[in-house]
Amino acid sequence: MSPADVPYRYDRDRTAASLHAEFDGLEPGAETGVTVSVAGRLMLRRDQGKVAFGTLQDSTGRVQLFARANTTPSYDGFCALSLGDWTGVKGQVVKTRKGELSVTVDEWTALAEARRSFPDKWHGITDTDTRYRQRYVDLWVTDEARAALQLRSRAVSLLRRFLEDRGFIEVETPIFHPIPGGATAKPFVSHHNALDMDLYLRIATELYLKRLVVGGFEKVFEVGRTFRNEGLSPRHNPEFTMLELYEAYADYGDMMRITEELVAHLATEVRGTTRLTYGGRELDLTPPWRRATLTELVEEHAGVHIDVDTPIDDLRAIASASGVEVDEAWGPGKLVLEVYETTTESELWGPVFVCDYPKEVSPLARAHRSKPGLAERFEAIVAGRELANAFSELVDPDDQRARFEDQARAKAAGDDEAMELDEDFLRALEYGMPPTGGLGIGIDRLVMLLADAHHIRDVLLFPTLRPEQ
Repeated sequence: MSPADVPYRYDRDRTAASLHAEFDGLEPGAETGVTVSVAGRLMLRRDQGKVAFGTLQDSTGRVQLFARANTTPSYDGFCALSLGDWTGVKGQVVKTRKGELSVTVDEWTALAEARRSFPDKWHGITDTDTRYRQRYVDLWVTDEARAALQLRSRAVSLLRRFLEDRGFIEVETPIFHPIPGGATAKPFVSHHNALDMDLYLRIATELYLKRLVVGGFEKVFEVGRTFRNEGLSPRHNPEFTMLELYEAYADYGDMMRITEELVAHLATEVRGTTRLTYGGRELDLTPPWRRATLTELVEEHAGVHIDVDTPIDDLRAIASASGVEVDEAWGPGKLVLEVYETTTESELWGPVFVCDYPKEVSPLARAHRSKPGLAERFEAIVAGRELANAFSELVDPDDQRARFEDQARAKAAGDDEAMELDEDFLRALEYGMPPTGGLGIGIDRLVMLLADAHHIRDVLLFPTLRPEQ
Protein backbone atom coordinates (compact mmCIF):
# COMPACT_ATOMS: atom_id res chain seq x y z
CA MET A 1 0.00 0.00 0.00
CA SER A 2 1.41 3.34 -1.04
CA PRO A 3 0.97 6.22 1.44
CA ALA A 4 -0.43 8.23 -1.44
CA ASP A 5 -3.31 5.74 -1.74
CA VAL A 6 -4.46 6.18 1.86
CA PRO A 7 -7.42 8.58 2.14
CA TYR A 8 -7.25 11.51 4.56
CA ARG A 9 -10.64 10.62 6.04
CA TYR A 10 -13.34 8.01 5.65
CA ASP A 11 -17.08 8.46 6.04
CA ARG A 12 -18.80 5.72 8.00
CA ASP A 13 -22.42 5.80 9.11
CA ARG A 14 -22.64 2.69 11.30
CA THR A 15 -20.65 0.93 14.00
CA ALA A 16 -20.66 -2.79 14.64
CA ALA A 17 -22.79 -2.30 17.73
CA SER A 18 -25.36 -0.12 15.95
CA LEU A 19 -25.68 -2.68 13.17
CA HIS A 20 -26.41 -5.45 15.65
CA ALA A 21 -28.88 -3.26 17.53
CA GLU A 22 -30.72 -2.39 14.31
CA PHE A 23 -30.60 -5.64 12.35
CA ASP A 24 -30.02 -8.64 14.63
CA GLY A 25 -33.70 -9.58 14.29
CA LEU A 26 -33.37 -10.40 10.58
CA GLU A 27 -34.24 -13.92 9.46
CA PRO A 28 -31.42 -16.09 8.03
CA GLY A 29 -30.98 -15.41 4.32
CA ALA A 30 -32.67 -11.97 4.50
CA GLU A 31 -31.50 -9.00 2.45
CA THR A 32 -32.38 -5.49 3.69
CA GLY A 33 -31.62 -3.32 0.69
CA VAL A 34 -29.98 -0.96 3.21
CA THR A 35 -26.49 0.20 2.25
CA VAL A 36 -24.14 1.12 5.09
CA SER A 37 -20.53 2.21 5.51
CA VAL A 38 -18.37 0.65 8.24
CA ALA A 39 -14.68 0.75 9.16
CA GLY A 40 -12.27 -1.05 11.48
CA ARG A 41 -9.57 -3.70 11.58
CA LEU A 42 -9.84 -6.94 9.63
CA MET A 43 -9.36 -9.50 12.40
CA LEU A 44 -10.20 -12.74 10.58
CA ARG A 45 -10.64 -13.82 6.97
CA ARG A 46 -11.76 -17.06 5.33
CA ASP A 47 -11.40 -17.47 1.57
CA GLN A 48 -13.67 -20.04 -0.10
CA GLY A 49 -12.96 -19.63 -3.79
CA LYS A 50 -15.71 -17.42 -5.18
CA VAL A 51 -16.67 -15.98 -1.77
CA ALA A 52 -14.70 -14.70 1.19
CA PHE A 53 -15.72 -13.82 4.74
CA GLY A 54 -13.99 -11.41 7.07
CA THR A 55 -14.49 -10.21 10.62
CA LEU A 56 -14.37 -6.44 10.91
CA GLN A 57 -13.80 -5.09 14.42
CA ASP A 58 -14.22 -1.52 15.61
CA SER A 59 -14.28 -0.06 19.11
CA THR A 60 -17.86 -1.27 19.67
CA GLY A 61 -17.65 -4.88 18.51
CA ARG A 62 -17.52 -7.06 15.40
CA VAL A 63 -19.49 -7.63 12.24
CA GLN A 64 -18.96 -10.08 9.40
CA LEU A 65 -17.95 -8.96 5.92
CA PHE A 66 -19.27 -10.95 2.94
CA ALA A 67 -17.33 -10.59 -0.34
CA ARG A 68 -18.32 -12.20 -3.65
CA ALA A 69 -15.88 -12.61 -6.51
CA ASN A 70 -18.45 -11.35 -9.07
CA THR A 71 -19.51 -8.20 -7.14
CA THR A 72 -16.57 -7.13 -4.98
CA PRO A 73 -14.16 -4.74 -6.74
CA SER A 74 -10.57 -6.02 -6.73
CA TYR A 75 -11.72 -9.23 -5.09
CA ASP A 76 -8.19 -10.67 -5.13
CA GLY A 77 -6.88 -7.53 -3.43
CA PHE A 78 -9.50 -7.87 -0.70
CA CYS A 79 -8.50 -11.51 -0.20
CA ALA A 80 -4.86 -10.43 0.06
CA LEU A 81 -5.48 -8.10 3.01
CA SER A 82 -3.54 -9.02 6.13
CA LEU A 83 -4.95 -9.55 9.60
CA GLY A 84 -4.97 -6.21 11.38
CA ASP A 85 -5.31 -4.07 8.25
CA TRP A 86 -7.66 -1.12 8.74
CA THR A 87 -10.38 -1.30 6.12
CA GLY A 88 -13.45 0.70 5.14
CA VAL A 89 -16.36 -1.21 3.57
CA LYS A 90 -19.59 -0.09 1.95
CA GLY A 91 -22.34 -2.56 1.20
CA GLN A 92 -25.76 -4.02 1.93
CA VAL A 93 -26.79 -5.36 5.34
CA VAL A 94 -27.75 -9.04 5.01
CA LYS A 95 -28.04 -12.17 7.08
CA THR A 96 -26.33 -15.25 5.71
CA ARG A 97 -28.14 -18.57 5.51
CA LYS A 98 -26.24 -19.57 8.65
CA GLY A 99 -27.71 -16.56 10.48
CA GLU A 100 -24.61 -14.33 10.60
CA LEU A 101 -25.28 -10.59 10.33
CA SER A 102 -23.05 -9.32 7.52
CA VAL A 103 -22.19 -6.39 5.30
CA THR A 104 -21.58 -7.22 1.65
CA VAL A 105 -18.30 -5.87 0.29
CA ASP A 106 -19.62 -3.77 -2.59
CA GLU A 107 -16.86 -1.18 -2.10
CA TRP A 108 -13.75 -1.36 0.05
CA THR A 109 -10.89 0.98 0.89
CA ALA A 110 -7.57 0.18 2.52
CA LEU A 111 -7.13 2.66 5.41
CA ALA A 112 -3.90 1.46 7.06
CA GLU A 113 -1.56 -1.47 6.64
CA ALA A 114 -0.53 -3.66 9.57
CA ARG A 115 3.15 -4.01 8.70
CA ARG A 116 3.79 -6.20 11.72
CA SER A 117 2.16 -9.58 12.01
CA PHE A 118 -1.08 -9.32 13.94
CA PRO A 119 -2.04 -12.16 16.31
CA ASP A 120 -5.01 -14.33 15.42
CA LYS A 121 -8.07 -12.64 16.92
CA TRP A 122 -9.28 -15.87 18.46
CA HIS A 123 -6.02 -16.85 20.15
CA GLY A 124 -4.81 -13.50 21.50
CA ILE A 125 -1.40 -12.84 23.03
CA THR A 126 -0.21 -15.58 25.35
CA ASP A 127 2.95 -13.82 26.63
CA THR A 128 1.89 -11.45 29.42
CA ASP A 129 4.93 -9.20 29.08
CA THR A 130 4.09 -8.63 25.41
CA ARG A 131 0.46 -7.96 26.35
CA TYR A 132 1.38 -5.12 28.72
CA ARG A 133 4.21 -3.74 26.60
CA GLN A 134 2.22 -3.76 23.36
CA ARG A 135 -1.14 -2.74 24.77
CA TYR A 136 -2.05 -1.24 21.38
CA VAL A 137 -2.18 -4.83 20.07
CA ASP A 138 -3.53 -6.45 23.23
CA LEU A 139 -6.65 -4.27 23.21
CA TRP A 140 -7.62 -5.71 19.85
CA VAL A 141 -7.03 -9.37 20.55
CA THR A 142 -7.74 -9.82 24.28
CA ASP A 143 -11.39 -9.26 25.08
CA GLU A 144 -10.80 -9.36 28.85
CA ALA A 145 -8.23 -6.54 28.66
CA ARG A 146 -10.51 -4.29 26.67
CA ALA A 147 -13.47 -5.03 28.96
CA ALA A 148 -11.48 -4.28 32.14
CA LEU A 149 -10.20 -0.98 30.81
CA GLN A 150 -13.63 0.06 29.55
CA LEU A 151 -15.00 -0.81 33.00
CA ARG A 152 -12.36 1.45 34.52
CA SER A 153 -13.43 4.40 32.41
CA ARG A 154 -17.08 3.91 33.31
CA ALA A 155 -16.34 3.46 37.02
CA VAL A 156 -14.35 6.70 37.23
CA SER A 157 -17.11 8.58 35.40
CA LEU A 158 -19.74 7.17 37.79
CA LEU A 159 -17.55 8.00 40.78
CA ARG A 160 -17.34 11.64 39.74
CA ARG A 161 -21.11 11.82 39.26
CA PHE A 162 -21.75 10.17 42.65
CA LEU A 163 -19.66 12.81 44.43
CA GLU A 164 -20.97 15.76 42.43
CA ASP A 165 -24.54 14.67 43.21
CA ARG A 166 -23.60 14.97 46.91
CA GLY A 167 -22.29 18.49 46.59
CA PHE A 168 -18.56 17.80 46.12
CA ILE A 169 -16.60 19.84 43.59
CA GLU A 170 -13.68 18.46 41.62
CA VAL A 171 -10.38 20.36 41.62
CA GLU A 172 -6.84 19.98 40.32
CA THR A 173 -3.85 20.49 42.59
CA PRO A 174 -0.11 20.64 41.73
CA ILE A 175 1.74 17.53 40.61
CA PHE A 176 5.12 19.14 41.35
CA HIS A 177 5.55 19.75 45.09
CA PRO A 178 8.35 21.73 46.74
CA ILE A 179 8.09 19.40 49.77
CA PRO A 180 6.87 15.78 49.55
CA GLY A 181 3.97 15.30 51.93
CA GLY A 182 0.57 13.81 52.61
CA ALA A 183 1.85 10.25 52.94
CA THR A 184 4.85 8.25 54.11
CA ALA A 185 6.53 7.24 50.86
CA LYS A 186 9.71 7.81 48.89
CA PRO A 187 9.24 10.47 46.18
CA PHE A 188 10.58 10.93 42.67
CA VAL A 189 12.84 13.98 42.48
CA SER A 190 13.14 16.42 39.57
CA HIS A 191 14.81 19.79 39.12
CA HIS A 192 13.42 23.07 37.82
CA ASN A 193 16.17 24.85 35.91
CA ALA A 194 14.72 28.37 35.84
CA LEU A 195 14.10 28.43 39.60
CA ASP A 196 17.14 26.25 40.34
CA MET A 197 15.19 24.16 42.81
CA ASP A 198 14.35 20.51 43.34
CA LEU A 199 10.72 19.51 42.95
CA TYR A 200 9.00 16.25 43.86
CA LEU A 201 6.30 14.37 41.98
CA ARG A 202 3.43 14.27 44.42
CA ILE A 203 3.01 11.23 46.65
CA ALA A 204 -0.46 12.40 47.70
CA THR A 205 -2.88 15.25 47.02
CA GLU A 206 -3.82 15.56 50.69
CA LEU A 207 -2.10 18.71 51.93
CA TYR A 208 -3.21 20.87 49.00
CA LEU A 209 -6.81 19.66 49.27
CA LYS A 210 -6.80 20.51 52.98
CA ARG A 211 -5.56 24.00 52.10
CA LEU A 212 -8.72 24.31 50.00
CA VAL A 213 -10.89 23.36 52.98
CA VAL A 214 -9.17 26.17 54.89
CA GLY A 215 -10.00 28.36 51.88
CA GLY A 216 -13.72 27.59 52.19
CA PHE A 217 -14.20 24.64 49.84
CA GLU A 218 -16.33 22.54 52.18
CA LYS A 219 -16.66 19.45 49.96
CA VAL A 220 -13.78 18.88 47.57
CA PHE A 221 -12.27 15.94 45.68
CA GLU A 222 -9.55 15.12 43.18
CA VAL A 223 -9.02 12.07 41.00
CA GLY A 224 -5.30 12.45 40.50
CA ARG A 225 -2.21 10.68 39.26
CA THR A 226 0.16 10.01 42.16
CA PHE A 227 3.81 8.88 42.15
CA ARG A 228 5.85 6.86 44.62
CA ASN A 229 9.41 5.70 44.05
CA GLU A 230 8.78 2.16 45.20
CA GLY A 231 8.87 -1.38 43.87
CA LEU A 232 6.55 -3.21 41.50
CA SER A 233 4.10 -5.86 42.65
CA PRO A 234 0.64 -7.19 41.76
CA ARG A 235 -0.75 -4.27 43.81
CA HIS A 236 1.84 -1.55 43.18
CA ASN A 237 2.86 0.58 40.22
CA PRO A 238 5.14 3.65 40.60
CA GLU A 239 2.40 5.87 39.17
CA PHE A 240 -1.19 5.22 40.13
CA THR A 241 -4.51 7.00 40.52
CA MET A 242 -6.05 8.09 43.80
CA LEU A 243 -9.38 9.57 44.74
CA GLU A 244 -9.00 11.92 47.67
CA LEU A 245 -11.93 13.82 49.13
CA TYR A 246 -12.40 16.13 52.11
CA GLU A 247 -15.63 17.17 53.79
CA ALA A 248 -15.85 19.95 56.36
CA TYR A 249 -17.83 19.28 59.55
CA ALA A 250 -17.44 15.51 59.07
CA ASP A 251 -15.38 12.81 60.85
CA TYR A 252 -14.10 9.33 60.06
CA GLY A 253 -17.52 7.83 60.76
CA ASP A 254 -18.92 9.89 57.89
CA MET A 255 -16.03 8.70 55.71
CA MET A 256 -16.96 5.07 56.43
CA ARG A 257 -20.49 5.69 55.22
CA ILE A 258 -19.47 7.44 52.02
CA THR A 259 -16.90 4.70 51.29
CA GLU A 260 -19.33 1.79 51.57
CA GLU A 261 -22.06 3.68 49.70
CA LEU A 262 -19.72 4.67 46.86
CA VAL A 263 -18.24 1.20 46.39
CA ALA A 264 -21.67 -0.46 46.53
CA HIS A 265 -23.02 2.05 44.01
CA LEU A 266 -20.18 1.40 41.57
CA ALA A 267 -20.54 -2.37 41.91
CA THR A 268 -24.26 -2.12 41.21
CA GLU A 269 -23.77 0.12 38.19
CA VAL A 270 -20.89 -1.74 36.48
CA ARG A 271 -21.55 -5.31 37.64
CA GLY A 272 -25.28 -5.22 38.31
CA THR A 273 -24.94 -6.38 41.93
CA THR A 274 -23.09 -5.83 45.19
CA ARG A 275 -22.53 -9.59 45.52
CA LEU A 276 -19.40 -10.25 43.49
CA THR A 277 -17.00 -13.11 42.98
CA TYR A 278 -13.33 -12.22 43.31
CA GLY A 279 -10.73 -14.88 42.57
CA GLY A 280 -13.42 -17.53 42.74
CA ARG A 281 -14.53 -16.47 46.24
CA GLU A 282 -17.75 -14.67 47.10
CA LEU A 283 -17.54 -11.07 48.25
CA ASP A 284 -20.56 -9.12 49.47
CA LEU A 285 -20.13 -5.34 49.23
CA THR A 286 -23.62 -4.55 50.49
CA PRO A 287 -23.58 -1.85 53.20
CA PRO A 288 -23.17 -1.65 56.12
CA TRP A 289 -19.68 -3.10 56.29
CA ARG A 290 -18.23 -4.45 59.49
CA ARG A 291 -16.44 -2.02 61.83
CA ALA A 292 -13.71 -3.46 64.09
CA THR A 293 -10.63 -2.08 65.79
CA LEU A 294 -7.17 -3.03 64.63
CA THR A 295 -6.32 -4.70 67.95
CA GLU A 296 -9.59 -6.67 67.97
CA LEU A 297 -8.77 -8.10 64.57
CA VAL A 298 -5.21 -9.02 65.60
CA GLU A 299 -6.61 -10.91 68.56
CA GLU A 300 -9.11 -12.71 66.30
CA HIS A 301 -6.56 -13.76 63.68
CA ALA A 302 -3.24 -13.98 65.56
CA GLY A 303 -4.55 -14.97 68.96
CA VAL A 304 -2.57 -12.29 70.81
CA HIS A 305 -3.78 -9.24 72.69
CA ILE A 306 -1.67 -6.16 72.05
CA ASP A 307 -2.18 -2.42 72.19
CA VAL A 308 -0.08 0.71 72.45
CA ASP A 309 -0.02 0.34 76.25
CA THR A 310 1.57 -3.12 76.12
CA PRO A 311 5.14 -2.94 77.55
CA ILE A 312 7.51 -2.37 74.67
CA ASP A 313 9.69 -5.39 75.44
CA ASP A 314 6.57 -7.56 75.28
CA LEU A 315 5.60 -5.95 71.98
CA ARG A 316 9.04 -6.62 70.54
CA ALA A 317 8.84 -10.25 71.61
CA ILE A 318 5.36 -10.68 70.12
CA ALA A 319 6.46 -8.98 66.91
CA SER A 320 9.53 -11.21 66.57
CA ALA A 321 7.45 -14.30 67.23
CA SER A 322 5.04 -13.13 64.51
CA GLY A 323 7.80 -12.95 61.92
CA VAL A 324 8.49 -9.21 62.09
CA GLU A 325 12.10 -8.04 61.74
CA VAL A 326 12.08 -5.60 64.65
CA ASP A 327 13.86 -2.25 64.49
CA GLU A 328 14.89 -1.11 67.98
CA ALA A 329 13.96 2.47 67.06
CA TRP A 330 10.30 1.58 66.61
CA GLY A 331 7.85 2.76 69.22
CA PRO A 332 4.84 0.78 70.46
CA GLY A 333 2.52 2.11 67.75
CA LYS A 334 4.82 1.02 64.93
CA LEU A 335 5.23 -2.42 66.53
CA VAL A 336 1.46 -2.88 66.83
CA LEU A 337 1.02 -1.90 63.17
CA GLU A 338 3.76 -4.31 62.03
CA VAL A 339 2.16 -7.20 63.91
CA TYR A 340 -1.22 -6.39 62.33
CA GLU A 341 0.18 -6.13 58.81
CA THR A 342 2.19 -9.36 59.18
CA THR A 343 -0.45 -11.55 60.81
CA THR A 344 -3.86 -10.16 60.01
CA GLU A 345 -4.36 -7.77 57.11
CA SER A 346 -4.09 -10.30 54.27
CA GLU A 347 -6.45 -12.68 56.14
CA LEU A 348 -9.31 -10.16 56.15
CA TRP A 349 -11.68 -10.96 53.30
CA GLY A 350 -14.06 -8.28 54.41
CA PRO A 351 -15.19 -5.83 53.56
CA VAL A 352 -14.21 -4.47 56.95
CA PHE A 353 -13.28 -1.08 58.31
CA VAL A 354 -10.15 -1.57 60.41
CA CYS A 355 -10.45 1.29 62.90
CA ASP A 356 -8.34 3.19 65.41
CA TYR A 357 -4.73 2.97 64.28
CA PRO A 358 -1.85 3.95 66.56
CA LYS A 359 -1.32 7.70 66.60
CA GLU A 360 2.43 7.12 66.12
CA VAL A 361 1.89 5.83 62.57
CA SER A 362 -0.88 8.31 61.67
CA PRO A 363 0.84 11.71 61.50
CA LEU A 364 -2.04 13.49 59.73
CA ALA A 365 -4.95 11.99 61.68
CA ARG A 366 -6.65 13.52 64.69
CA ALA A 367 -6.07 11.91 68.08
CA HIS A 368 -8.87 9.56 69.13
CA ARG A 369 -11.48 11.37 71.17
CA SER A 370 -11.59 8.65 73.86
CA LYS A 371 -8.64 6.28 73.38
CA PRO A 372 -5.23 7.75 74.28
CA GLY A 373 -2.38 6.75 71.95
CA LEU A 374 -4.73 6.05 69.03
CA ALA A 375 -5.94 8.10 66.08
CA GLU A 376 -9.33 8.34 64.42
CA ARG A 377 -8.20 6.55 61.32
CA PHE A 378 -9.51 3.55 59.41
CA GLU A 379 -8.48 1.47 56.45
CA ALA A 380 -11.09 -0.36 54.41
CA ILE A 381 -9.84 -3.88 53.72
CA VAL A 382 -11.48 -5.84 50.91
CA ALA A 383 -10.24 -9.23 49.71
CA GLY A 384 -7.16 -8.97 51.92
CA ARG A 385 -6.05 -5.62 50.50
CA GLU A 386 -6.25 -2.00 51.55
CA LEU A 387 -8.83 -0.23 49.43
CA ALA A 388 -9.24 3.02 51.35
CA ASN A 389 -7.54 5.05 54.08
CA ALA A 390 -9.37 7.79 55.98
CA PHE A 391 -9.12 10.06 59.01
CA SER A 392 -10.83 12.49 61.21
CA GLU A 393 -8.32 15.06 60.01
CA LEU A 394 -5.80 16.71 62.31
CA VAL A 395 -6.74 20.40 62.39
CA ASP A 396 -4.66 21.67 65.34
CA PRO A 397 -1.55 23.44 63.97
CA ASP A 398 0.43 22.91 67.18
CA ASP A 399 -0.28 19.17 67.24
CA GLN A 400 0.46 18.96 63.50
CA ARG A 401 3.80 20.73 64.01
CA ALA A 402 4.74 18.26 66.74
CA ARG A 403 3.84 15.32 64.48
CA PHE A 404 5.87 16.78 61.62
CA GLU A 405 8.83 17.20 63.97
CA ASP A 406 8.53 13.55 65.00
CA GLN A 407 8.60 12.63 61.28
CA ALA A 408 11.61 14.87 60.68
CA ARG A 409 13.52 13.10 63.47
CA ALA A 410 12.63 9.75 61.88
CA LYS A 411 13.90 10.98 58.52
CA ALA A 412 17.15 12.19 60.10
CA ALA A 413 17.52 8.73 61.64
CA GLY A 414 17.39 7.15 58.17
CA ASP A 415 13.68 6.68 57.36
CA ASP A 416 13.57 7.94 53.76
CA GLU A 417 9.77 7.60 53.65
CA ALA A 418 9.11 9.88 56.64
CA MET A 419 7.44 13.24 56.02
CA GLU A 420 9.10 16.64 56.08
CA LEU A 421 7.96 19.71 57.96
CA ASP A 422 5.72 21.82 55.71
CA GLU A 423 5.65 25.39 57.04
CA ASP A 424 3.14 26.65 54.48
CA PHE A 425 0.66 23.90 55.38
CA LEU A 426 1.09 24.75 59.06
CA ARG A 427 0.48 28.41 58.21
CA ALA A 428 -2.76 27.39 56.47
CA LEU A 429 -3.89 25.50 59.59
CA GLU A 430 -3.15 28.60 61.68
CA TYR A 431 -5.85 30.43 59.71
CA GLY A 432 -8.28 27.81 61.05
CA MET A 433 -9.54 24.52 59.62
CA PRO A 434 -12.96 23.23 60.70
CA PRO A 435 -13.53 19.62 61.81
CA THR A 436 -12.98 17.64 58.62
CA GLY A 437 -13.17 14.08 57.39
CA GLY A 438 -10.78 12.93 54.67
CA LEU A 439 -10.73 9.81 52.51
CA GLY A 440 -8.36 8.27 49.96
CA ILE A 441 -9.33 5.37 47.67
CA GLY A 442 -6.95 3.66 45.27
CA ILE A 443 -8.74 3.75 41.91
CA ASP A 444 -6.59 0.97 40.45
CA ARG A 445 -7.34 -1.40 43.31
CA LEU A 446 -11.03 -0.50 43.19
CA VAL A 447 -11.15 -1.36 39.48
CA MET A 448 -9.23 -4.60 40.12
CA LEU A 449 -11.99 -5.53 42.56
CA LEU A 450 -14.82 -4.65 40.21
CA ALA A 451 -13.19 -6.33 37.19
CA ASP A 452 -12.04 -9.46 39.08
CA ALA A 453 -8.48 -8.61 38.01
CA HIS A 454 -5.55 -9.89 40.07
CA HIS A 455 -2.65 -7.77 38.88
CA ILE A 456 -2.62 -3.99 38.80
CA ARG A 457 -1.18 -4.16 35.28
CA ASP A 458 -4.50 -5.57 34.07
CA VAL A 459 -6.29 -2.31 34.90
CA LEU A 460 -3.60 0.12 33.71
CA LEU A 461 -3.41 1.03 30.05
CA PHE A 462 0.37 1.41 30.13
CA PRO A 463 1.92 -0.05 33.31
CA THR A 464 5.55 0.60 34.24
CA LEU A 465 7.78 -2.21 32.93
CA ARG A 466 11.44 -3.06 32.97
CA PRO A 467 13.29 -1.94 29.81
CA GLU A 468 13.19 -4.33 26.90
CA GLN A 469 16.36 -6.35 26.45
